[in-house]
This record gives sequence, structure tokens and C-alpha cells, in this order.
Amino acid sequence: MSAIATTTLHVPQPQLAAMRLVGTACVAFGVFLSGFVIDEPAPYELWLTLLIGVWFILGLRISRSTAPLLALFLTFNVGGMLSMTQMRDLTSTEMDAPIYIAVSTFLALSSVFYAAIIEDNANRLALIFKTLTVAAIITSVLGIIGYFHALPGFEIFTRYDRAMGAFQDPNVFGPYLAAPALYLMHGILIGDLKKAPLKTVGLAILAFGIFLSFSRAAWALFAFAAAMLIFIMLLKHRSNAFRLRILIMSLTAVILMVTVLVIALQFHQVSDLFSQRTQLVQDYDGGHLGRFERHRIGFTMSMEKPLGIGPLVFATMFNEDEHNIWLKTLTTYGWLGFFCWVTMICWTIYIGFRCLLKERPWQPYVMISWIVILGHVGIGNVIDTDHWRHLYMLIGIVWGCWALEQRHQHRLARGEIVT
Repeated sequence: MSAIATTTLHVPQPQLAAMRLVGTACVAFGVFLSGFVIDEPAPYELWLTLLIGVWFILGLRISRSTAPLLALFLTFNVGGMLSMTQMRDLTSTEMDAPIYIAVSTFLALSSVFYAAIIEDNANRLALIFKTLTVAAIITSVLGIIGYFHALPGFEIFTRYDRAMGAFQDPNVFGPYLAAPALYLMHGILIGDLKKAPLKTVGLAILAFGIFLSFSRAAWALFAFAAAMLIFIMLLKHRSNAFRLRILIMSLTAVILMVTVLVIALQFHQVSDLFSQRTQLVQDYDGGHLGRFERHRIGFTMSMEKPLGIGPLVFATMFNEDEHNIWLKTLTTYGWLGFFCWVTMICWTIYIGFRCLLKERPWQPYVMISWIVILGHVGIGNVIDTDHWRHLYMLIGIVWGCWALEQRHQHRLARGEIVT
């Protein structure tokens, strides 16, 4: 907490070091809670709200590098507040509209918070990803056990005969596992081979959890992210030895995944649902008032509603949510929110790309986060990602790494460090 030190110069160094340790441990616990979101507000919200308040009271600052993220997110939620003025009854939907926007505002602040603490200390990146991976493995195991009814009572971790872990929806559970899976995959490809077996087991658990979520978006995200990771690493590491290692490990992983898939399909409950979910267009996609028709109607309606129609109102009109993040921002946050969201996503992709191949200690983390965010942009065309906590976390990580890069470039220009 170097930023905190500026307001606590009277604190002795041993106590200051203890404060740093406790603060970082509290952040890690918050990241861990992100894997257990069964209801809103979840323990993750309650814990991180307290944490954000304490950190900023103690002096954590927002730099010029991360200030645009804060400005865009706050304006985005102003759009949501304006959208509520278009509602006849603020409590008519399943979740009160003010609570919905409150959660949106919290998630926005959480993203800025992650950016700020990473800029404050780059070493927190490793702890964040390790904790995220542990949480993902645990929630994945819960989903797998529940799916096969291996233990009584664990069926609460499934929905519609699909694994969902400690989440509300399999379609959130599956994508949540993508970033930790990429982190383990990256460690296997470039890390110590002695640790590879343990990481392989963790990766297999996450991959199986993604498969049992039976979320087509999660399957596509995982496949895209894995391919992008290998492609970028081949660009970054040009030695023939490394390329051979990637080739061998990739082929081994494909063989193992195919083997596991063949074994899993021997179970009727798996094979039946798999054959159903692999159909490109489901009845609820292309049917009357299906997903795609709702998109068309929703976009047409949004052109006439510059302030939006209010949080969760769309579902009361069509009995289904928007299932499209761009339409979601238009209906829930209006044209103002839509502009801010598109700007924030484009800006995030741009700054992440700028940091993608540079030799920095934080390069692996920004690479993984950037790839998964890019994948979320793709699946956002067929699913809502509005309240996905891990997406806001990843956005914050990219902006935090961008702030680290900006500071690094500033120090280079001043001659404080030599390349």
C-alpha cells in the first residue's frame, strides 16, 4: 500500500508492513468469494464494499491512468439512474430497480478498485490469480459433484440438469472458469515441469466443469481463449524448443480432453443433454419471440427510448431477459450507458493490446485477462454479461496493468530505469 503510506507517515515500518499484509489478505479473500454468488447481494458484494471503503479512506488513490475507467463507469450508471425514471413502478420487477443499479455501481467501483490496488503493487496480481484459481476449482468441484448426484444435497449446485457450482446460473458459472483455466494452462506451458501434473489436474477439473455447464457460450469462450493463448505465446516466444513444447503439450491436452469427453458421453444424462446443446439454434433462439426476434424488437424499441426502459423491465415484457449485452445497455442504461459501455470496452481492448507482448512482470496477467475479455465481447452478443463479477475484475486487471505500464514508461523517460 505505497499509496496508503503517503497518509500514514507516522506509522512505524513494522506496523505499516503488517497493514500491507492484512490489506492484501483481505483482497485475496474478496477474490475467493467471487466464486460463490448464489444470490444478490452476495457475500462478495458485502465484503468488497467494506474493503473498498476502508482502502480509500486510508489513502488509496485513483491515478490519471485509471481515472477514465472511473469516469466511464460512473457515467454508465448515471444512465441507469435516468433509465429508472421511465419506469411506472420501481418495485414491480423481480429485483427492485434501485438495488439492481446499486449492484451495477458497486461492480463498477470494484473494477476501479482492482485497477488501483494493482497499480499500487504489481505483486498482488499473482495472489489474485492464484486465489481466483482456487475458488474456481472449488466451485467447479461442487458443480461436478452436484451434476452426478455423488453426495446428497449437492443438487443445489445444478440447474436444469446442468452444473452451475455456487452460482445462480450455469451460463455464468462456465465463463467464470475460463480465466483460471487459462492461468493454469499458461503455467503448464512455460512453468516448472515438476508442477505441471498438479496444474494439469486443476485444469482438467475446470475444463470438465465448463463442459458440464452445458453453456454453449462457455464452450466457445474456452475454445477461443485457449487457441488465442497458444497463438499469442507462439508470437512472443519464437524459439523452436518452446514451439515444440507447446505443440507436444497442446496435442497431449487435446487427446486427454477427447478421452474425457468420450468417457463422459457414456453416461446417458450427459450424452442426451450434449446432443441437445450442440444444436446451433435452439427453439428458444429462433422461435416466435425467441432470442433473435427479441433482439430485433428490442433494438427497434431502443431507438425510440433514448433513456432506456428501466432495469429488468424487458423481461416483464417478453418473459425473458435481453441475452445481448449491447441491447441490455440500451434498455437498462439508455443511449448514455450504451455509449459509455462501448467506449469502455473498446478502450480496454486497446490498452490491453498495447501491453500484450511487452516483457514485463505483469505481462502474463494482462494477456490472460485481455483474451478472456475479448471472448466475453463475443459471447455478449447472445448472453447478458452485465452483472458478471469476474468480468469487472478482469477489466480492472487490464487497467491496473496499463497504469503499471504508464508508470514504467514515465520512469524510462526520466532515466530512472534502463531497459
